[in-house]
Amino acid sequence: MTAVDAPALLDYDDVLAKYEPVLGMEVHVELGTNTKMFCPCPTEFGAEPNTQVCPVCLGLPGSLPVVNEAAVESAIRIGLALNCSITPWGRFARKNYFYPDQPKNYQISQYDEPIATDGYLDVVLDDGTTWRVEIERAHMEEDTGKSLHVGGATGRIHGASHSLLDYNRAGVPLVEIVTKTISGAGARAPEVARAYVTALRDLLKSLKVSDVRMDQGSMRCDSNVSLMPIGATELGTRTETKNVNSLKSVEVAVRYEMRRQAAVLESGGAVIQETRHFQEADGTTSPGRRKETAEDYRYFPEPDLEPVAPSAEWIEELRGTLPELPWVRRARIQADWGVSDEVMRDLVNAGALDLVIATAEAGASPEAARSWWVSYLAQQANTRGVELTALPITPAQVAEVVALIDNGTLNNKVARQVVDRVLDGEGDPKQVVANHPEFVVERDDTKLKAAVDEALAANPDIADKIRGGKVAAAGKIVGDVMKATRGQADPARVKELVIEACS
Repeated sequence: MTAVDAPALLDYDDVLAKYEPVLGMEVHVELGTNTKMFCPCPTEFGAEPNTQVCPVCLGLPGSLPVVNEAAVESAIRIGLALNCSITPWGRFARKNYFYPDQPKNYQISQYDEPIATDGYLDVVLDDGTTWRVEIERAHMEEDTGKSLHVGGATGRIHGASHSLLDYNRAGVPLVEIVTKTISGAGARAPEVARAYVTALRDLLKSLKVSDVRMDQGSMRCDSNVSLMPIGATELGTRTETKNVNSLKSVEVAVRYEMRRQAAVLESGGAVIQETRHFQEADGTTSPGRRKETAEDYRYFPEPDLEPVAPSAEWIEELRGTLPELPWVRRARIQADWGVSDEVMRDLVNAGALDLVIATAEAGASPEAARSWWVSYLAQQANTRGVELTALPITPAQVAEVVALIDNGTLNNKVARQVVDRVLDGEGDPKQVVANHPEFVVERDDTKLKAAVDEALAANPDIADKIRGGKVAAAGKIVGDVMKATRGQADPARVKELVIEACS
């Protein structure tokens, strides 16, 4: 490793004192179509390796591609949502390069005639200010297969004993969204990068064109970073950090690369134009391969596909299907619920907003819905090691639990046990309650009074305090009664009975 490759870092403030960071973001989005871009193979994630392939996506001689209309429709809707112009006539191209996970030795993509151009996305930063990110293009292409490098310490090809190839992903429809140069952000450049990818993910999710699962690779972010000396007009040499797979990591990767490049420049070295790999474990980047230019790919028109020529009528029809923008929806919901910016931000960051909205729409109060999803259910998701959205409970079922609490069938403590059994697959909340009558709140005042009298008799000093006007002391008695009734009593009713007994 040479001196300029060493992982020395310049202090972030020193970077900003000498250099202007310049970014470019490239985001690949796997579309949620049932079949691949140019063949009828299924696109289901997680299938056995090489079971979702055919002569077309394997690039066998004589096979011919056919464009997936649903993928084109999704690409147009993405372009419209990004305020782009939709190209009325465009061709696919062959992007030629050899790599083991690219079975044809070329990728069908779009080059000089992308489906969408010249758009923008306004993103909201942490302090509420808006930053406009301009979009250069959004183009359609097919995904590659996946390589699994075995026997090394890093999971990469260097040091591996052998590699395995899975072509299930080869041919899955992709839309690549490329920004124009992002400059002028200064210290906030990493934040702008994260905010952009966050807003883009929310937008794509609202369009229902992809599940945007960064952990599964259905949304992959490449961040281009270069440094330009303050006052200079010529851009610096850029690096491209590939396939960063979380929103936080987007910010970390940009910040790290700014500090690394500055250290290289300050040591008298030159930044190499290359791809780099982000290391999730420690937030660093490592060298990949030297970055090719467009000429290296020898693009030429794909001879086996007709041009894509969406009519103006179809484009306007698709424009009419665009949903309310996520940030507009959030502002409306926030105003309707009367919650603070901080509460709304926490809901978004927890991935709970859509779940809370759906639970409220199913009949629960927004406050109750929010409480369940961001507290107890978030804890359960963390314990089970899954995303909140992957928990085996629906918003409608959570609303049903809330209704059972509101009508007095359950109390909050027992309701958690009901939720646990729903998560364990025992059925809907009402089914669980029917199968476990011991969960139903005890309403018989005779039984409750007997439990209260017993608790007071066992705690005469507490009883005296309550009689002396220290109502807060009743909490101990309420707790004892709840324990005696195995959590089935209504705490509020028990407290009333305690106060009555001591008055």
